[in-house]
Amino acid sequence: MTAEIIDGKAFAAGLRERVGAAVPAFHKASGRAPGLAVVLVGEDPASQVYVRSKGKATLAAGMQSFEHKLPASVSQDDLIAVVEALNADDMVDGILVQLPLPPQIDEKAVIATIDPMKDVDGFHVVNAGKLAVGEEALVPCTPLGCLMLLKDKLGSLSGLNAVVIGRSNIVGKPMAQLLLQESCTVTVAHSRTKDLPDVVRRADIVVAAVGRPEMVKGDWIKPGATVIDVGINRVPAAEDGKTRLVGDVDYASAAEAASAITPVPGGVGPMTIAVLLRNTLVAAHRRVGLAPPAGL
Repeated sequence: MTAEIIDGKAFAAGLRERVGAAVPAFHKASGRAPGLAVVLVGEDPASQVYVRSKGKATLAAGMQSFEHKLPASVSQDDLIAVVEALNADDMVDGILVQLPLPPQIDEKAVIATIDPMKDVDGFHVVNAGKLAVGEEALVPCTPLGCLMLLKDKLGSLSGLNAVVIGRSNIVGKPMAQLLLQESCTVTVAHSRTKDLPDVVRRADIVVAAVGRPEMVKGDWIKPGATVIDVGINRVPAAEDGKTRLVGDVDYASAAEAASAITPVPGGVGPMTIAVLLRNTLVAAHRRVGLAPPAGL
């Protein structure tokens, strides 16, 4: 068996088109375009690239993009003041504070300051709690993107055994909650899990989000399982010493067992920004009392 490649790049492009197509109706109803504000602290190169990509994607979808760049030396009080100002700005529907933050800043305190209705990253405890109890919430972008890919590939997920490897607040925990809502039987595995390969072998769905390059081997995968690889790791290339991107799954061997698998790059990665735009559009509708458009 050779796995079918799940093309996250193509799915993300379609989602971005659907978001962009829905923006004019919101503009007509509300008198303005949805607005996304991104706060970047410091000059981390990877964060700068990511923020630029978000800004370009936001504008391409017909939305307003607001960027706030602060020095790495900024105080926690000053950063929180920026977030509070964005909370009060009616032109802003979504607020994203780019992580990680410098050591002098408490990330939890900053996230807690964001208005939950504008928390398009879905990290606020109010949104996390609503997700846990099955209420309407803004959901973290990466796990929601993973769920979209799974449902596009498999249709109904009801009754399937799913293993999520990783228990982070950003991916692992919300991914498990989303799968539970789809009536999967869910196991959350992690670094302390005993006999991890055996646990994974029972899964119809494997979501790897552990941050260890190519940790999940092909002989861990149940024949016919669907594999979603969230990992993005840079490792040296043996032949020339340059780095290459790999996931948390040993793609070559896993693709021999799985029925479908996401590649790295080109799988889950493109979904994150696409879902961020989707979350911003949904937040904008809810803030003005409109029902979000169907199909998102």
